Amino acid sequence: MTIQELLLQSRNIWGDKKMTLNEIVVAMGVVYGDLCRQARDGVEDDELKKELGNMIVSSIRWCDDLGLDPNECIEKALAAQKKFARGKQKTP
Repeated sequence: MTIQELLLQSRNIWGDKKMTLNEIVVAMGVVYGDLCRQARDGVEDDELKKELGNMIVSSIRWCDDLGLDPNECIEKALAAQKKFARGKQKTP
């Protein structure tokens, strides 16, 4: 499934109403809290899969809500992670 397909499915579920950054942060906190409960109480595979999926799908929609291109956001994140990981590697 492409990012655009995920965004379209998300819009079909939630509609076209855009969330503000403040609303997104609160919603993200709910998902994060659900993941924290998994860590605290023990991992249930189906629940963990659902919550990680919620983070992925919701993040794509939230990018769009804020007028950002989800693909560009993903590209920037990948570049930053690569740079960070290179800095963490020890040179021989």
